[in-house]
Amino acid sequence: MATKEKTLVETQQRHMGMKALNRISNTAVYILLTVISIVWLLPFAFILLQSFRVESTSPVGYVIPQQWGLDNYLQLWNSDFKRWYINTFIIALFAAVFVTIIQLCMSYTLSRFRFKLRGPMMRFMLILGMFPGMLTMIILYRVLADLGLTQANAVPGLILVSVASSGMGYYVSKGFFDTIPKSLDEAARVDGATRLQVLYKIILPLSKPIVIYTILTAFMGPWGDYVFARYVAFGTSAGYNVAVGMYSWLTNDQIAQMYTTFCAGGVIVAIPVTILFLCLQKYYVEGVTGGAVKG
Repeated sequence: MATKEKTLVETQQRHMGMKALNRISNTAVYILLTVISIVWLLPFAFILLQSFRVESTSPVGYVIPQQWGLDNYLQLWNSDFKRWYINTFIIALFAAVFVTIIQLCMSYTLSRFRFKLRGPMMRFMLILGMFPGMLTMIILYRVLADLGLTQANAVPGLILVSVASSGMGYYVSKGFFDTIPKSLDEAARVDGATRLQVLYKIILPLSKPIVIYTILTAFMGPWGDYVFARYVAFGTSAGYNVAVGMYSWLTNDQIAQMYTTFCAGGVIVAIPVTILFLCLQKYYVEGVTGGAVKG
């Protein structure tokens, strides 16, 4: 009897020790995540505070403004920022729509159909996608220049480039479609549904996370693009997106007058993306994890 009681006490002590260890480890993880979050958010807080500073428009050595106001946001309204913002929104919106349609159709085809060159084509697109996009910049520019889609007409050119290779990003969406039973397709086909009806009436309603994930990633690419947009829309303000246009304010001859306006523009640019992620983060995470399966 004494042995059983001793064993029970030891078991309880081990259990309490494990609980204490778990609490300590969880506390350490939370502290680490809090510190990382603070470090990650500091630049955003700095930009937000500087956007309300009105006593000076040039870079200063302090963070908290001495005088607060909305002058920088009013100056944005009276600048070319509106045109740049509209250009960026148009590029991102068209890219999100067309990339989502093409990518989901490609993913559904590779997930559900079996044909002779399916495997080689998937491997070819996967290998081709490993090469950096920088390698194609010169030839893409020459093609767009020949079509008259550079400088002032850079917006349709950037849309075309964003959509052109969208089918090669099939792998995450295909992995998600692979998790949906094919028996649903077969039952719908028996009832007389076409392949297109199966896709948009059965598969897509069950695939809301991956659809939202695809829309967000397709929207975010052009929204934050700088390198290729500057390469295509150089020298003409009418074709700039916000990244290229706002960067022109940081030149040596403009930064003293436009620094706080630049910070205000950064806040305005971040607002729609932040709202999208806050509202749709649940589906975004589900899309990433649901699509990360072997197909």
